[in-house]
Amino acid sequence: MHLRTLKVFCDIVNQRSFSRAADENGISQSGASQMVHQLEEELGVKLIDRSKRPFVLTREGEVYYEGCRKIVQRYFTLEEEVRTLHEDVAGRVSIASIYSVGLSHMNRIVQKFLGSHPKANVRVQYQHPNRVCELVETDQVDLGLVSYPHSTRQIRAIPWREEPMVVVCAPTHPLASRESVSLSDLRGLPMVSFDSDLEIRHEIDRALASERVEVQVVMEFDNTETIKRAVEIDAGIGLLPAPTVDQEIQAGSLRALLLLGAQILRPVGIIQRRGKELGKTARRFLQLLQEHSNRAPRPGGDGPVDSYSEDSDLPPGGSEAGQ
Repeated sequence: MHLRTLKVFCDIVNQRSFSRAADENGISQSGASQMVHQLEEELGVKLIDRSKRPFVLTREGEVYYEGCRKIVQRYFTLEEEVRTLHEDVAGRVSIASIYSVGLSHMNRIVQKFLGSHPKANVRVQYQHPNRVCELVETDQVDLGLVSYPHSTRQIRAIPWREEPMVVVCAPTHPLASRESVSLSDLRGLPMVSFDSDLEIRHEIDRALASERVEVQVVMEFDNTETIKRAVEIDAGIGLLPAPTVDQEIQAGSLRALLLLGAQILRPVGIIQRRGKELGKTARRFLQLLQEHSNRAPRPGGDGPVDSYSEDSDLPPGGSEAGQ
């Protein structure tokens, strides 16, 4: 069976769209549909239930997709290995990242990687965390970067960084002249915070509650960029990961104050699909990411340990939707 047909079938499933998969492979939508029909004719089973919108895989389709995905993935990994056996790293790596991590870290890491491997093709896209997880699960990207990562049966999460939270305020705010504050200093102040259903908001609320501190939440957003803009116009203070405000601190549009007597950390992790075989370029990029980790190896181990095993119970599902 032609490998291209298998790839088109996998792309249709990954993209959840005949038309998008057709565009990606440079064929017509009817051509993609005919390829799937040909597979179904040869196998004697239905792979895709087209009567439902959006379409769904049949049980046979699910089994066939998992097998095809591994075959196609292995072929392109092997092709890259052979092509670059006596050459520099020249393959492609695709990464999906939440906005705050991408804007804080990815530019310099990508530049460093391309400086060492100028022939490599690095594709980075910034997405909502749920979308990052979806792209990894459906094998549309090699690696993902999210905060508050969780391992699941489909995803392996590797601890990467722990970012301390700082109090941020406008230069005109009464706290702006200080270098540090305690949580009790925030009592009663207007605050621009994350949406109440986000993990990072839960961490902030727990920290404030532990000190019996109540603030006035005047605005709620699901991403750091919007929170920063609101804090810049002095709508209230904010609690944000320190690396996400570096540019604003340097530009003088925000002030960052260290927290005394309390430490709130935002964990960031690398996620990849379980069982996915990374190509040479993706493996090199993952290695560079891990070299930029600020997570210390666990005692007696060689590095960060995956928090999920096949024999263990699954951790609570979900990921942080704030960025």
